[in-house]
Amino acid sequence: MFTEAVGPIRSSHVAPFKSQLLKWIGNKQKFAHEIISYFPTDMRTYREPFLGSGGVLATLAPRLGVGTDAFAPLVEIWQTLRDDPEQLKAWYRERWAVHAEGDPVEGYERIKASYNASPNGADLLFLSRSCYGGIVRFRKADGYMSTPCGPHRPITPASFNQRVDEWSRRVRGSTFRQADFAETMAEAGPGDVVYCDPPYSHSQAILYGAQAFDLGRLMTAIADCKERGVRVVLSIDGTKKSGDVYCDVPLPDGLFEHELLVNVGRSMLRRFQMGGQTLEAEEVRDRLLLTY
Repeated sequence: MFTEAVGPIRSSHVAPFKSQLLKWIGNKQKFAHEIISYFPTDMRTYREPFLGSGGVLATLAPRLGVGTDAFAPLVEIWQTLRDDPEQLKAWYRERWAVHAEGDPVEGYERIKASYNASPNGADLLFLSRSCYGGIVRFRKADGYMSTPCGPHRPITPASFNQRVDEWSRRVRGSTFRQADFAETMAEAGPGDVVYCDPPYSHSQAILYGAQAFDLGRLMTAIADCKERGVRVVLSIDGTKKSGDVYCDVPLPDGLFEHELLVNVGRSMLRRFQMGGQTLEAEEVRDRLLLTY
């Protein structure tokens, strides 16, 4: 999957972890083991300031980890997973029953209305697993979640419970909180590893957090980390096609020591935008940039 672009870099074998807790657009879990294979093996604390669906953190299962995100309902899910996994199971079971008891679209819309009236982790948990393609999108004007119900049947509570049990074991060494990415990165010290998977700047403006994301602030935070001896790994737009634009994100000279490419398949977001077409030409390739 990876092709080296600049200089030699050693990699290590990492076992894949395929069980997803949330369905989430841009999820790196399918390729997380390959991303992690380029992490330093002597890390002190692992920090992930754009946690999202947590696929990289869960695959790594760090002895000591910190996962943060700016999106409060999402952080509520991760905190509940770690501190009260039985409550997380109950959240899903209750909303799965609402979805299954009658017309599934009507049930989904009831849960979505509940979320939009008062954003919370319990509703978001089920919506992420039942919305179209895991595309959790929001109107920029008012933050209203607008993704329709997906055509698939959400996994059963019994299946979800098994995932919760497995994920809770993998995150037991981590803590979760709501925070701006710069705050999380400023806390990192020598020996720490920071993995950044920010919103795609060209194509994800409709998704949570992307509306206000500032790539320049991130580059400043990465430079500060590198100066302090913190090693940073960044996933960012590569040869991914966004509409008719091939993404070419400018990067500060000398900030990154290695650059690799990973093919992450076809764009689910573009498939949603283009009415479910197969999108053979919409291949996504992410750049993986390392400060070491």
